[in-house]
Amino acid sequence: MKLRILKSAVTNPWFNLATEDWIFNTLNPDSHTLFLWRNSETVVIGRSQNPWVECKIDKMEEDDVFLARRQSGGGAVFHDLGNTNFTFLSPKADYDQDANFTIIINALKKLGIDADLSGRNDMQVGDKKISGSAFKHAADRSFHHGTLLVNANMQKLGDYLNPHPLKLKAKGIKSVRARVANLIEFNENINHETLSDAIIEAFYEYYNDTAPVEELDEASLAKQPALNKYYQQMADWDWRFGKTPEFSHHIETRFDWGIIDLHLDVKQAVISEVVIFSDALNVELIDLLKQTLTGTKYNRSEVKAKLAELANSQPELSAQVSDFGKWLISEMEG
Repeated sequence: MKLRILKSAVTNPWFNLATEDWIFNTLNPDSHTLFLWRNSETVVIGRSQNPWVECKIDKMEEDDVFLARRQSGGGAVFHDLGNTNFTFLSPKADYDQDANFTIIINALKKLGIDADLSGRNDMQVGDKKISGSAFKHAADRSFHHGTLLVNANMQKLGDYLNPHPLKLKAKGIKSVRARVANLIEFNENINHETLSDAIIEAFYEYYNDTAPVEELDEASLAKQPALNKYYQQMADWDWRFGKTPEFSHHIETRFDWGIIDLHLDVKQAVISEVVIFSDALNVELIDLLKQTLTGTKYNRSEVKAKLAELANSQPELSAQVSDFGKWLISEMEG
């Protein structure tokens, strides 16, 4: 079995997740492949998750934090440059999950850190989790990816995950938080480069072979049409938001002109149905709000634009529409 090592020089998560998809779906699985990468500040959600439930979308936009949706399942995670991510790809017949964990554990040993396997897919040092993994299998190939907390900003986890409790009844999976620690707590000199080097060395030693390290960068997109296709998908709004499982958003408030009790059904990130209960005297206002919101993307800028159009076309209702719009957008921000 040959070895292949890919290392990303890019920290754009859409590029790195696209590279993972490209490796899994397109790369010839005739060798044991190792891919090492890390992302700029990003919330990565699982395939079946709801970004509005998992993250504070407004805060992320404010702080230029990426939102990425991966192809595999599981919960929401925060990545920053303090996370080192690893991906192993092997032909199905030669796939050995234990080998992958052994390589990572041996790499950490080189850096003076004693880690062990906890359960099916986590690694820990003492009772603190330092790594989580997920797995995928296809007819001829198997895939194992995981993340190692090197010097991640734990505070940021709370900044962008755990949103304010919106009244969202969501299908899909909600994330569970665990007790975690950074590897820097156990070796203050560790960083992405030293860890990557140790993993590559442990990979060589385990298989008793070597291979050149292939650096991937933006130019790789141009050379690999399949990779570019995956990148376009990862970056696409419809993939990141539109693939959200159905959910409903129920909020209510009181204005001086009446109570609004609003129910939105959202399918593929588009508001599919609007029900408004209200004691407002102007029935036409309620009908126009329903018509305006139905079919609009569940996205603050789209909702804002549609309601601004409505206010312009109905000057006598513009004050109420403006009240309603400010309230709804602030609730969507969470």
